[in-house]
Amino acid sequence: MSPDSSPRPALPREIWVLAGAALLIALGYGLVSPVLPQFARSFDVSVAAASFVVSAFSLCRLLFAPAGGALITRLGERRVYLAGLLIVAASSLATALAQDYVQLLVFRGLGGIGSTMFTVSAMGLIVRLAPPTARGRASSLYATSFLLGNIGGPVLGGLLAELGLRVPFVVYAVALVIAAGVVWRLLPDVGRGVARTRDEHPPMQLAEALRDSAFRAALVSGFANGWSNFGVRVALLPLFAAAVLDAGPWSAGAALALFAVGNALALNVAGRQADQRGRRPLVLVGLLVNGVFTAVLGLSASVVVVLAVSALAGAGAGLLNPAQQATVADVVGQERSGGKVLAGFQMAQDTGAILGPVLAGALADAFGYGVAFAVSGAITLLAGAAWLGARETLDHARRG
Repeated sequence: MSPDSSPRPALPREIWVLAGAALLIALGYGLVSPVLPQFARSFDVSVAAASFVVSAFSLCRLLFAPAGGALITRLGERRVYLAGLLIVAASSLATALAQDYVQLLVFRGLGGIGSTMFTVSAMGLIVRLAPPTARGRASSLYATSFLLGNIGGPVLGGLLAELGLRVPFVVYAVALVIAAGVVWRLLPDVGRGVARTRDEHPPMQLAEALRDSAFRAALVSGFANGWSNFGVRVALLPLFAAAVLDAGPWSAGAALALFAVGNALALNVAGRQADQRGRRPLVLVGLLVNGVFTAVLGLSASVVVVLAVSALAGAGAGLLNPAQQATVADVVGQERSGGKVLAGFQMAQDTGAILGPVLAGALADAFGYGVAFAVSGAITLLAGAAWLGARETLDHARRG
């Protein structure tokens, strides 16, 4: 497919506001990601149990996703977005005060309810507000902002952990409250405007989207992305760095940050190319790169190699995500509400993020970290098969 030579449409101001809020959210999330598994292990539990704390967050996201989609249809994206941020803030503060493993599991898991609320709402706003031929760029801008926070967050989180494993969770809660304030102040009318447009067309149902080969492929790659990048990477990489490499919390934070660096560097290019050359080629290349370097991560024998491989795996994820999300946006379109469809896509990612840490953690306990990361990489590579027969959605988006 030849690149489209027409002028690139500008991104609306609301997309930039969402990107700014994403930066604050991700900065806080990055603070807790390198310390959460170690915080769980401080209660004398196994690797699998420590990994399940990550899965519990995603499990609540998964269970609440259908209700979240319905709330968006009823209340609008802005209200649901703000409520979700405040729920996660309260959960993070409660997590900092947990006195045993069960409390940690419950408090962290409840944050998943708020997380799915603001995540699906943000996806819905991007779908509705971004021009059809700029969806890749809008997705990459949002993801880049999120990852810029993830670059600094893990490093700062590793340093804050020296003051105590509970401190990053308190700072995360504060960051979420600030993000809610930014959205409340700068996006006062978006929800009402979207609601008016929504009334003109019936909402798209999940069953309708499932008839589209592009959406089915996005569900498969979303599951793999959730397994490897949202689940296993966050849950096992800190434990791998501590147990196998015999390195401190700083190494886990640095590895997570380098993943985010590689991701951010690839995102800008991926967003432009997805809008010019098509969604499917970027997804296929991203799955290949991410899968290969995830598989070899567990074979790394030094911190330097782990950092380099993490950056390359992050680049693969950066190539994948804008095109994948733009595909889902193309399927929904701007004319209809897609809360339930977007929630379905989010559920696929969360299912991977739930199963990944638990099953990979069990593999790590039984066979070692090398096998756990190899299986995760293989799942990502196999997801590419679903895209080989999927339709390209960019042509339809260009026709409006």
